[in-house]
Amino acid sequence: MTTEPPGATGPPLRVLVADDHAVVRAGLRALLEGEPDLEVIAEAGSGEEAVRLVARTMPDIALMDLRFGSPGGGIDGIEATRRLSAAAPGVAVVMLTSYSGRADVVRALEAGARGYVLKAGPPEELFRAVRGAAAGALGLAPEIVGELVGQVFSPEHELSGREVEVVRLLAEGRSNRAIAEALFLSEATVKTHLVRVYRKFKVDNRAAAVSEAVRRGVLDLT
Repeated sequence: MTTEPPGATGPPLRVLVADDHAVVRAGLRALLEGEPDLEVIAEAGSGEEAVRLVARTMPDIALMDLRFGSPGGGIDGIEATRRLSAAAPGVAVVMLTSYSGRADVVRALEAGARGYVLKAGPPEELFRAVRGAAAGALGLAPEIVGELVGQVFSPEHELSGREVEVVRLLAEGRSNRAIAEALFLSEATVKTHLVRVYRKFKVDNRAAAVSEAVRRGVLDLT
């Protein structure tokens, strides 16, 4: 059974594209608007402009470059994301960048990003991250997830082996149903594991759980 994209049966998802290269923005616009459920409503060439335009247009998704090449300095994508998380929490930020280093990924998640994909990746990864973020999931490029999943040095990290598996799939942006299918569990059991993970990590949502797992080393880039 196939799952329709979030905007397939209603208004398209409204996307703001923030990148300091006009050619990149034009390419992203063409790519995104080739999908019937996605619509680019604004473009920004700097972090500051992205924050201003989000406040004015309130898109569903802000597709944010990690580093802007502003000669006068200015804020980077991480700081822009941090400001948007505080001022417009209903807008999901997805990082689109060439950088996959541990520090960049952790900083982005801690700032409130709901997705992290690489510019060199296939378009399908970008579409999945955008749609997943709009639906409340966390979308990470497979390259990021593959490096992110590390050893659990218990008992420091407190999670059981099954809970670690759930968090790993959570980091891939999978729904409760998809996690249940992957682990041959019921959705109710997956929900129970998530409740335990939230309690142990002292968080209350999926993105925060993944971010805390990265911070604790349950998911690690090293």
